[in-house]
Amino acid sequence: MAVGGFWLAMLVGSVGFVLNHFLPLFLKLGLVPKGSFGWPLLGETLAFLKPHPSNSVGNFLQDHCSRYGKVFKSHLFFSPTVVSCDQELNYFILQNEDKLFQCSYPKPIHGILGDISMLVAVGDIHKRLRNVALSLVTTMKSKPEFLKDIERTTIQILDSWKDRQQVIFCDEARKFTFNVIVKQVLGLTSDEPETTKILEDFRTFMKGLISLPLNIPGTAYARAVKARRRISSTIKAIIEERRKNAGKSNNRSDFLETLLCVDSLSEDEKVSFVLDSLLGGYETTSVLMALVVHFLGQSPIAFEQLKVEHQNIRSSKKEDEFLNWEDYRKMDFTQNVISETLRYGNVVKFVHRKALKDVKFKDYIIPCGWKVLPVLSAVHLDPSLHADALQFHPWRWESEDQSCKKFIAYGGGSRCCPGSELAKVEVAFFLHHLVQKFRWKTEDGDRPLAYPYVEFERGLVLNVEHCSNI
Repeated sequence: MAVGGFWLAMLVGSVGFVLNHFLPLFLKLGLVPKGSFGWPLLGETLAFLKPHPSNSVGNFLQDHCSRYGKVFKSHLFFSPTVVSCDQELNYFILQNEDKLFQCSYPKPIHGILGDISMLVAVGDIHKRLRNVALSLVTTMKSKPEFLKDIERTTIQILDSWKDRQQVIFCDEARKFTFNVIVKQVLGLTSDEPETTKILEDFRTFMKGLISLPLNIPGTAYARAVKARRRISSTIKAIIEERRKNAGKSNNRSDFLETLLCVDSLSEDEKVSFVLDSLLGGYETTSVLMALVVHFLGQSPIAFEQLKVEHQNIRSSKKEDEFLNWEDYRKMDFTQNVISETLRYGNVVKFVHRKALKDVKFKDYIIPCGWKVLPVLSAVHLDPSLHADALQFHPWRWESEDQSCKKFIAYGGGSRCCPGSELAKVEVAFFLHHLVQKFRWKTEDGDRPLAYPYVEFERGLVLNVEHCSNI
């Protein structure tokens, strides 16, 4: 009976899988977008994920859009999927979060991040976490010490370059962003043992996040799951220590100190929130920094204009005076460079959603239960939306609106990244010192690739020269 029950369950599950996945094709024949499903089960996932330059859409999207149009069906991440390279549909999807569509990342991502991570949580849990995130970001932006910490870390990193002719910039960028975020979130400095411990586990965690989801001992995925548990334990220990010393005069002003006073979050949610903050402040910001430096290295005119802007800001200040928010607001061309990097380099290629009901858009239907992938990079690189779309041209933002529907660098709607402005501040302050102290050249062939996460083939090798030697 047990064996028979097992096979019956397998049969029922298989029938349910087929009905859920493919029945809409027959019931709504002609209404579902055109496309192909590829191989059984795996579909076209491998072709979709094939690495390509991050400032291109890649062969998969180029081929499918030319054959089926900007919206097409496929089978990706073990699910029937509607892929959208259409600006109107992408905006429509992102603006209808929890109404018509819902965040729906593959299950293995949940295994590493946890179900209460703000990145994968949905509904009321996500709203509660996001409101806390926005409140904390607003609080941190108003604190001068936050800006000073960014600048101190920048100077520390660049001082270590003085006697070097070559640096692996991706390593330097990650070192910078981690030191900044761990100080802001947990109040830890780079030389504290907890910082080293968290960084080691975080590197393991990041490798597993983009690995094959095989939870078998020894695999990158399994090591990442264990690393997350260790990071969580470290964070819990820090929280317990803070509570033990509550009331003592320590003048702490980090995320955690504020977070401990938030009654609307459970203990596990607070730990997950800290982990999300470290993840967001570490990886995406360092990738943005690397892309900015890469594109500036290939655009001497943009580099020179950026340098003049920062020299003008520095000339109005005393020798060792820190930057402030007024200085940041003067960095107009810097903002254009960052925006153009986000458009052209595409830190985030696409996002995962699921249709909560049958959704009619224009002449086709997105069936209930199907995954939906709005491809942000395809809109950013669409020549019908951006003149000379395949060129790095920061000056376009002197006339284009950086908040328009055709530019969605950090997602949109209720899931837009709450820390995006802080990331821009970090990059702007780092550039302020970098362009005044160094010139650099990138090496041929060291280009940013989308895996779909962005990574440089050789870590972005820079040949650097101190400006005092030029």
